[in-house]
Amino acid sequence: MSFIRNILKNSRSEDDGNFFLELNKILGYKVKNKALYIKAFTHRSMNIKDKKGNAVNYERLEFVGDAMLSAVIAAYLFEKVPHGDEGYLTKMRSKVVSREHLNELGRELNLIDLVESKIPKSNFGNNIHGNLFEALVGAIYLDKGYKYCEHFIFKRVIKPHVDIETLEGRVISYKSLLIEWCQKEKKTFDYNVYEDTGNDDFKHFSVKLSIDDKVVSKARATSKKKAEEKASKRAFFAFQKEISKAF
Repeated sequence: MSFIRNILKNSRSEDDGNFFLELNKILGYKVKNKALYIKAFTHRSMNIKDKKGNAVNYERLEFVGDAMLSAVIAAYLFEKVPHGDEGYLTKMRSKVVSREHLNELGRELNLIDLVESKIPKSNFGNNIHGNLFEALVGAIYLDKGYKYCEHFIFKRVIKPHVDIETLEGRVISYKSLLIEWCQKEKKTFDYNVYEDTGNDDFKHFSVKLSIDDKVVSKARATSKKKAEEKASKRAFFAFQKEISKAF
């Protein structure tokens, strides 16, 4: 019995031909350490542990993948934008590895189709896509080393998605931008958030965003953070000309 069969009882094994066939299409090569990739697509709900009692799921690989993405993107930007100072490079890197962008990358590759979970996929939050992408990058690095990992990031992230001019105009957080603008222009602002479940099955929150004591936008979402971001985005487009002049 192979090592992976010992630690992944009642789960997929190294003999799962369909899983590795789809994975090979994404990677462009045959994987070496199959156990890593099985772990990269195992959700914590499977409740699997290895012989030492350590959890077997993709969460630790996320940590490695996040670090590798940051390192490769940082090196690329350093070479590509020689005039950029530390603050500029940090902001640009943040745009590339933002949660929203990583989720887009994970969706592009349909990584959720490969995950093994006891939770219906329809119940996953949006961040599952980015989490799986990071875990996959982590598995590639640990399996094949830096050069293979760098090549994958260039192929799947940098070449198709990293355009300096486009990135410069990309907004990561409308709330942060709006607050920065209000502070710069000495405007008062207030996010009045309240629970607004209504007839929905899930709890919702509504927010009224006021600038200089005037309500400028409203929004509703399943979390306070999402509601505030949605309201901020609406306010941004309402004040886009003024904000653009300020920055």
